[in-house]
Formats: sequence, structure tokens, C-alpha cells
Amino acid sequence: MRAKDSATNNGTIAVGSSVGIDSGAGSAAGSGTGHGTGREGNRGAVLAGLGVLAFSLTFPSTAWGLESFGPWSLVALRTLLAAVIAGSALLLGRVALPDRRHRAGLVVVAAGVVIGFPLLTTLALQTSTTSHAAVVVGLLPLTTAVFSSLRTGARPPRAFWVAALAGAAVVIVFTVQQSGGELSGGDLYLFGALLVCAAGYTEGGRLARVMPGWQVVGWALVLCLPLAVAGAAVALPAEPVRLTAHGVIGLIWVAAGSTFLGLYVWYRGMAEIGVPRASQLQLAQPLLTLVWSFFLLGETVSAAAPAAALAVLVCIAATQRAGRARRPR
Repeated sequence: MRAKDSATNNGTIAVGSSVGIDSGAGSAAGSGTGHGTGREGNRGAVLAGLGVLAFSLTFPSTAWGLESFGPWSLVALRTLLAAVIAGSALLLGRVALPDRRHRAGLVVVAAGVVIGFPLLTTLALQTSTTSHAAVVVGLLPLTTAVFSSLRTGARPPRAFWVAALAGAAVVIVFTVQQSGGELSGGDLYLFGALLVCAAGYTEGGRLARVMPGWQVVGWALVLCLPLAVAGAAVALPAEPVRLTAHGVIGLIWVAAGSTFLGLYVWYRGMAEIGVPRASQLQLAQPLLTLVWSFFLLGETVSAAAPAAALAVLVCIAATQRAGRARRPR
């Protein structure tokens, strides 16, 4: 696996495929308008959608992981395993160190997506069900779009914001209704996770316009390796470990699936269609999480789910159409 590691190399980025991101696409990614149309836009939407599918399994997998590990141990181990995978890929690809100007952004990605969101949501899932925790994901697309607008100057059209707000409202109403309308003790963790993850997604999407998405994920994980090793060394002796099949599978998925592979396709998709458009695909994530929670954890899902799913799909379609439209100069 060989990949170009600098924005100065505008040729094809080959990471197990021949798909490339050229400099023109990169410059447009932050605009949120007139970007990622045609075949490239479809490909970017598929990649981001695969990321959403991977992320939708994170909460159920974390709940499984908590059967075997304490919250601090689980976060340290998932980061450690993901960092080993990422570091191996970077070594095999003989990837040079990222440019100095990109390192601050990688720290934001590492702090928000690799450490902050997993830790805060894992702590929240000690007292919250996965369906209740899905509330934070229902707000994440809108929050990410707002962060992107502030950070990169993206200016999606008004129709985009109307559809995004409508989608967020549908998801919030549905998921709060599923949780009985009550706030749990873990909600402060969830709201904190929402903010740090939106910041990490925005910065990662910006960096993915100038370097391959898998390298954004890889370097962010490698930055966290010393913390992961130290955290595992402290947490494992302090927290009980009861190995079960569910616990091990949950740990492997959140490390390899959600943290590495999921973020790779997610950032690559954002680079092709822009952060605002990609973020709205996550409107489907809470509903997917509820499906997994029903099948994997035995949690109850109401008959309102199909209606909510249909409403969310309509909102997603509207945001994607509005995001592709060019605003008049």
C-alpha cells in the first residue's frame, strides 16, 4: 500500500483502490456548495455512508465491551489496538511525517474523535441505554455543519439548513420518545461528546482535503499511542476484567471497525462531498443504532421507527440535493 502524503502531490491517492482526489476537489470541499457532483459525488456519499454504517455499531459494541472491561480500560485498549493498526499501515506505506502546518489539526482530531468522544460516550453508557445515547448522534450532524461553517467558511444554501434542522428535529423527537423523555445522569457526558466530536470531524474533514483520509486517521491515532499505553497500564490493574465473547468482539469492533476503518471511509467521503453534506448522512445513524440495539442487545424499539426512518431519509435527500446546488455568485 503506497500513498502520497502531501497536498503537493495531486495525483491519484491509491489506498487499496485507484480512486483519487485532485487539488480542485480538495479546494471545493470546504465550500459545501457545488462540490462532489456526478460520479465523484456519488462515490463520496457512498464512502461517507459506509462510515455512518460503521459508526452505528459503536454504541452496541461499546455496551458489549463494557461486559468485559471497565470504561477507562476499554477506551485505552480500543485506542491502543487502533493505533497499532494505523501505525503498521503508515510504516508499510512508508509514509513521511505530516507537514508541520497540519499537526495542530491532527491534535484536534486526536483529542476530539480518538479520545474525547469514545471516553465520554463510554462513561455515559454506564448509566444510559444505547437508544438514549443516540440522542447525541441525532444532534451531531447539525453541530458538525455549524462547526464546519465557522471553521472553514462553508456556506451551504438556506434549503440545506432547513432540511438539516428538520432532520435533527425528527431524530431528537424520536430518540427522546424512545428513552421516555427523561434525561439520564450521563447526558452531560453525551453533550460534551457531541461538541468534541463535531470539532474533530470538522478538522479531520478539512485535513482530508490535503492528505489522504486514512493518513488523517492514522496520524491522529499514533499521536494518542503514548496516552493509550499509559492509560491501559493504569486502568487494567484498577478495573476488573471478565473476558467474554461479547466483550472481546465489542473491543475489536470499536478499535478496528469504528475507530480506524470507519473514520477512514468517513474522512475520505467528506473530502469528496464536503463536511456539511457528509455530516447530514449521520441523520440515519441513530435509527441504525436502534436497529442494532434491538438485534444485538435486545432493547425495545417502538413501531414508530419506520415512520421516523422515512422522514429522516427525506431530510437526507433534501440536504444532499441542496448541498450539490451552486449558489449564485
